[in-house]
Amino acid sequence: MSTTTLDTPAPSAPADAAGTPRRRGRGRDERGPLGSVLLHGGLVVAGLIALAPVAWLVFLSLGPDKNDYLHPGNIAGRMTFSNYTFVLEHTGFFDWLRSTLIVSLGTTVIGVLVAASTGYAVSRMRFPGHRQLMWLLLLTQAFPIAVLIVPMYEIFSRLGLIDSYLGLILIYCSTAVPYSAWLLKGYFDTIPFEIDEAGRVDGLSPFGTFVRLILPLARPGLAVAAFYNFITAFGEVAFASTFMLDDSKYTFAVGLQSFVSEHDAQWNYMAATAVLIAIPVSVFFYLVQKNLVTGLTAGGTKG
Repeated sequence: MSTTTLDTPAPSAPADAAGTPRRRGRGRDERGPLGSVLLHGGLVVAGLIALAPVAWLVFLSLGPDKNDYLHPGNIAGRMTFSNYTFVLEHTGFFDWLRSTLIVSLGTTVIGVLVAASTGYAVSRMRFPGHRQLMWLLLLTQAFPIAVLIVPMYEIFSRLGLIDSYLGLILIYCSTAVPYSAWLLKGYFDTIPFEIDEAGRVDGLSPFGTFVRLILPLARPGLAVAAFYNFITAFGEVAFASTFMLDDSKYTFAVGLQSFVSEHDAQWNYMAATAVLIAIPVSVFFYLVQKNLVTGLTAGGTKG
């Protein structure tokens, strides 16, 4: 007994009344060749615009003379790494690095812990004044630094925290925590309440639920808050130059000012130092970049 296999014809495109096959309509997310060229061309232009200042700074840092920024065409034939050697060997760069890392990492750890606790409490608990607390935190962001320096200097001088790392860390936390608390509160709102209920059923205390269940789920939001706290402390100038009196305790932002005097500015050394300063920030960004975009987008919506 033989079996005959029949070939099933492939489905043809729908035809109109005249018998001409109709073209399939383009989907919403699909774009034509011209659209792809314009999109990628725009992205390339935007990338070049973003990289141009960085490339220009690196180029100026290779000039041997402080006035090479006035004649950048002369740098190409005289490029040297002597500026980097001078900064590393004859300035307080490593003291600035130590001070900056102590202050930045201290602000990051303390600021994120305080902001996460505050944001979680306001998101989950309905204690008297919880709404007013968040608006009060937001109100603190309305005061400019110039207004805060004098009263804060008076307070910290009485506490004996002038020219100390702890004092500068607390000052930065006072400016970074309000925004971080708002950000994390929005992210905690996206985490279902059923997780807290499951923790209570398993016998966890509110603090245990927060530490063991909520914080692991909030890693993207914590990464954003950590990055914000780190950058806030890393690049701030006004508080650091006012509250730190010892040269060995200067942060990078204050140390850069040592290259500028009343009658002179060593731009080549400043450019080389700026390039070196960018390295720790780039490393920190690389460590948190996996969760950074997720945290920025999820914290703005309530699921």
